[in-house]
Amino acid sequence: MIDTLSPDLALPHTESGKPARVLAIANQNGGVGKTTTAINLGTALAAIGERVLIVDLDPQGNASTGLGIDRRNRNCSTYDVMVGEAQIGEAILATAVPRLHIAPSTLDLAGLELEISTARDRAYRLRSALRPLNDGKAGGADYTYVLVDCPPSLNLLTVNAMAAANAILVPLQCEFFALEGLSQLIKTVEQVKETLNPDLTIHGVVLTMYDARNNLSEQVVEDVRQFMGSKVYETIIPRNVRVSEAPSYGKPVLVYDLKCVGSEAYLRLATEIIQREKELCAAV
Repeated sequence: MIDTLSPDLALPHTESGKPARVLAIANQNGGVGKTTTAINLGTALAAIGERVLIVDLDPQGNASTGLGIDRRNRNCSTYDVMVGEAQIGEAILATAVPRLHIAPSTLDLAGLELEISTARDRAYRLRSALRPLNDGKAGGADYTYVLVDCPPSLNLLTVNAMAAANAILVPLQCEFFALEGLSQLIKTVEQVKETLNPDLTIHGVVLTMYDARNNLSEQVVEDVRQFMGSKVYETIIPRNVRVSEAPSYGKPVLVYDLKCVGSEAYLRLATEIIQREKELCAAV
């Protein structure tokens, strides 16, 4: 699964020369709030002035649906980009949220691994595709953040996301067995770092679906903070019915109900991520 081929591919840059930050939102477990985080973090970042592209790399296409992109309008998708039949700019669509765009996915992505399994650049398809984003060849957008919504597995799509990313953001559900599988994800990140992307890091772990009425949720928070230390974001995403309802209306929760606790949490998370970015830049 982990390739060792390493072509000279630069990450996308803004007009000012500052690299657009590529964050892969990954967890091989399903139902942890991965897509919900991609949609609402992207919206929150856009709301505070960032220019954001979400790349939907999950064949289920829930990020695309959750941002109101009808399946009938996905004439060009991340599948077309990954197989080399289209440029990323051809797949990008505007959303109802200012400064937020999406490259939607379709079920065709489910067969991508078989189609490109023998290609020499199979692990670098996404990284290569992102290169022209901010050089005026993809609709003129000057993105500051690219969020890649990965499928709930450690397959070739996820490896492509990790090979293209600056860092990994890991959503982790505040429920039993939350830590199970995290060690495997960390091991995969290390393998990708050793063989494909030496600069890859774990940006942070975001705890999701926290229920203050449940003693187990608090125990999970303590366990994860003990295991991952400062990598765990201070912001915790609570279990919130408005967050669950919003996708059925094709809206991020910040558009569906700006004042609910879920919206407030994602705005805090966006602010915390930007603060970490500033600290990382200052440390370099």
